[in-house]
Amino acid sequence: QVQLVESGGGLVQAGGSLSVSCTAPGSIFRLSTMAWYRQAPGKQRELVARITAGGDTNYADSVKDRFTISRDNAKNTVHLQMNSLKPEDTAVYYCYARLGLLSVTDYWGQGTPVTVSS
Repeated sequence: QVQLVESGGGLVQAGGSLSVSCTAPGSIFRLSTMAWYRQAPGKQRELVARITAGGDTNYADSVKDRFTISRDNAKNTVHLQMNSLKPEDTAVYYCYARLGLLSVTDYWGQGTPVTVSS
């Protein structure tokens, strides 16, 4: 079973910064669009940021200019740097990989909690 291994996250005060990272098997990572989703208590899971294999990125409006997604292809790792955090950013953050175009396979990490205190 393919594993996406997440690290980082934790507790921070509003206005602070945190980062989360996710490592995938190389055979998947290099060809996949990678993304971070989050799910707050009582809410649906939502896309936070996405980066294609070619490096194109897009962000949820709520995190633009505060969060940065990047990928290190040498280490098969995707990072999400989160700055100017707000209490509403509190959620479990999930790493996601989509492999393929016409026939796709989706992979999810186990989730890592981020808590922003006011």
